[in-house]
Amino acid sequence: MRQITVLGATGSIGVSTLDVVARHPERFQVFALTAHRQLDKLREQCLQFHPRYAVLGDEALAAQLQQQLREHGLSTEVLAGEAGLVAVASHPDVDTVMAAIVGAAGLPSSFAAAQAGKRVLLANKETLVLAGKLFMDAVQASGAQLLPIDSEHNAIFQTLPRDYRNALVREHPRSHGIRRILLTASGGPFRDRDPATLHEVTPEQACAHPNWSMGRKISVDSATMMNKGLEVIEAHWLFSTPVELIDVVIHPQSIVHSMVEYLDGSILAQLGSPDMRTPIAYALDYPQRIEAGVSPLEFGKFGALNFYPPDLQRFPCLRLAFDALRAAGAMPAVLNAANEVAVDAFLSRRIRFTDIARLVETTLEHYQPAAPSDMESTLAVDTEARRQAMVQMKALAC
Repeated sequence: MRQITVLGATGSIGVSTLDVVARHPERFQVFALTAHRQLDKLREQCLQFHPRYAVLGDEALAAQLQQQLREHGLSTEVLAGEAGLVAVASHPDVDTVMAAIVGAAGLPSSFAAAQAGKRVLLANKETLVLAGKLFMDAVQASGAQLLPIDSEHNAIFQTLPRDYRNALVREHPRSHGIRRILLTASGGPFRDRDPATLHEVTPEQACAHPNWSMGRKISVDSATMMNKGLEVIEAHWLFSTPVELIDVVIHPQSIVHSMVEYLDGSILAQLGSPDMRTPIAYALDYPQRIEAGVSPLEFGKFGALNFYPPDLQRFPCLRLAFDALRAAGAMPAVLNAANEVAVDAFLSRRIRFTDIARLVETTLEHYQPAAPSDMESTLAVDTEARRQAMVQMKALAC
């Protein structure tokens, strides 16, 4: 019986995780559930799964939830803030942690789970973008098991040689016959839109993804293809793969989730319906495969599969992510921080859609700190990069 902490339980990944968990009560028990401010949704989840702990970001909300759960006869203990997240991610009775908090806010708890040697199901790509080396060093030092949840990285994991994907320290990919990794991307809602009209895009249009049901922030990242850029950086750290061996290909149908090309010319791909319960189920009970509740592919119905290279003029955020990875050091962290500021500003209608890439690029140009050496300096870079992005946003408005 696996004891599972779900960090970010009320988000789309957290909800899908609990859907899979509920299908296998003989295999999984929920140890802790966390949310930032969604008290009502977290309360309902607690009433269903009876976790030992729940965590909310705000102390007043945590106290309110504690009272409500007591009134329902639950013994769940409610914690608050980052300390609570770290506690339930590293608790000795937990063996599996779903790390699904969006953005840089998920870094401390994900890092705590890695340091504690847990099976970490990583849906928070920003952890590796901000602190890739630190995080992977923690995984190696503790013997934690790291399993990717992003559909693309999960697909790559499934199609890599077993000895390579399971190794804590890896040799160069080509020593295992790997020529390159191919990350597929849907291209988002604007892959065919006239680039001259992108400045007119509204938050509602950007959040209307054609294939996936996701949160607002990740939906905007998909529309700009920054999400794919962050996934390139994530793949670099997850699979010890140099940037020159990682390519992105547009695949509008989201049926092929990613591919690995080998030196002999073979390409192995993982296919499936665009449903996050597939990679979640794969990681929850790895190496066993379990029922996920996902509809099977009907090969006679989905028709042609299309692939073509991304247009970096249409999607400058993807170019910026490759540039940040090549620059290395702190630049991926600066990229991520500036993007989070920019997306928040766009969603609140303070900047235009096309200003997202402009704001990220100017922040990268104006703030180039030394590589952080520990978690404290990593978070300091993130804080300063956000401040710099706010300064650049004011300049952008002039």
